[in-house]
Amino acid sequence: MATTTTADSSRVDREKDWDFHLRSLSSNARDSSSASDPASDPYILQSVKKIYDIAREGGSEELVARAYPQINKLFQRCVSALPQSQTSNGVLLLTILQFFLDFGEVVLHDADPSLKAFFRSCLSREFADPVIAKATLDFLNLNKAKLLSSFPTLLPQFFPLLLKLIAWNGERLEKLFMMLFPAMMSIGSFLPLFHSLMDLPILVASLEKVEKSSGSLIGSSIASIQKSAAPEMLLALMDEAYTGSAIEDRGGDSGSDDNNDIDVSDPVFLDILKDENDGITERPWTSPAMTAMLQAAINNTQSERLKQVLHMTPQFLALYFSIALRDVNDSLLCALIPLVMSRYATTFPDKVFSHEVQKRLSDFMLAAFQQCPKFIALLKKPITDRLGEAYDNPAKTELALHLCWAIGEHGAGGVAYKDVARELFENLELLLYENLLSSRLGLSQESDIEPNNVAFRKSSQARLLCFVVTAIAKLATCHNELLPRARVSLAKVARSRNIDRRVWRRACDYLGLMSEPAICLSILGPSTEKPKVPGIINWSEGGSKMIAHVPFYILSEQEGPPFHDFSFSDIIPEK
Repeated sequence: MATTTTADSSRVDREKDWDFHLRSLSSNARDSSSASDPASDPYILQSVKKIYDIAREGGSEELVARAYPQINKLFQRCVSALPQSQTSNGVLLLTILQFFLDFGEVVLHDADPSLKAFFRSCLSREFADPVIAKATLDFLNLNKAKLLSSFPTLLPQFFPLLLKLIAWNGERLEKLFMMLFPAMMSIGSFLPLFHSLMDLPILVASLEKVEKSSGSLIGSSIASIQKSAAPEMLLALMDEAYTGSAIEDRGGDSGSDDNNDIDVSDPVFLDILKDENDGITERPWTSPAMTAMLQAAINNTQSERLKQVLHMTPQFLALYFSIALRDVNDSLLCALIPLVMSRYATTFPDKVFSHEVQKRLSDFMLAAFQQCPKFIALLKKPITDRLGEAYDNPAKTELALHLCWAIGEHGAGGVAYKDVARELFENLELLLYENLLSSRLGLSQESDIEPNNVAFRKSSQARLLCFVVTAIAKLATCHNELLPRARVSLAKVARSRNIDRRVWRRACDYLGLMSEPAICLSILGPSTEKPKVPGIINWSEGGSKMIAHVPFYILSEQEGPPFHDFSFSDIIPEK
């Protein structure tokens, strides 16, 4: 009896609280000052939270139905008041959105327009607020499963805005962002997301430029730039199309009084600051706006925010590539590889950052070829183009090294792609002969890695030739019809007088191996296709078939039967 009385008392108290907080919402709507800016009432957030908590605890559909009209009106008034509001609305709107997500089915509310309204009207203005940024990531992570099942296009659509959020707020939100990151990837966002990740340092530089030109980012500064400059650009383009007049240079009217070189109304600049994914394309790094931003980044001291992004971006790329290799279909994966090649030598001009990013790019590219060797055949044209650029700069030389290795390792895609193998073999021959006759490598751009540029070029040339010679030998081993040409190429290297000794030794070794076809196929054959014939060793099975860590053939000169109890002193002679 006492238990029943306590339950009834608790229910009565809950209903009293419910009525009180509902009246608070109604009075907020009637108050003229609050009507124009609902979030200015300091108690309104507490009322919404209390209503949500009571609805969660009570589980009554009647209570939810009574509260929904008031909460929905409050949400609409907050969104409408955002352009003129002086108060942060983010936490209040997120609390209301949580109500919509949890009880939307009860009141038949479609939360998709509300979620989009929050991103476009609130987060686009308040992403720089650290409290709103963290609250947003907490909300999205908490509801990630529901968002992926009911609103699968939401996060892929607004990934540029979420990148602005992490770019500005830095490493303190890195873990929360990486938890959410996989949900931002979809068929429509996969390729645009790669370019945006690569340009994350440029995004930071752009945001800092806006802050310097227009004041704090918490507000409507970026939104006003996007809305005011875009129509001007559209009118200028129409004028050019119809009258033939050139678009005037607005570099001096960029909204800043410090004569900066970056024009905030430039289309490239506005593209970087987009909030939504509408098919973002590769940004022209030769455009005046991009050149100005890069030059400013080189000349000025790096801000703490930029340093953090330079550290985070390689981690984001590593996560992006791991998800791509695991979950993305072959068509998108194949389409990504040429973009990776095009961006390999085009990164933000910081040495440590470039090294870390290029390592992630090359690791992904080689892993993708290992996972699907036929990509080499499908991408024959971009691969040959990159081989032809091996002389331009050290980064492109490094890319050519990786491509040479992949061509040889996977037999240009496999034994079924004989025509592709022949064309790639001819490109490798051309690369080899050009380097035998001259020392072109690196002549078009001075290296800033090695003080002695001549020594560095020679070392890079030798390293490239080692990879080219190996690729020629491996390609000919996979495709026997190329063996005569491979022997001729390797013999020319072996007879060359001015070649680096490492290259000469490698060519001689491969010529010797080619006289023993079974051994040659075991050592130089493609790793992904191994014929099952006697005498061929499958090295990938060595871990399960070896019975000792030191093969017994090393002990061939020891007298007596083989024994298991030995030490390395029996094998390695004392000096």
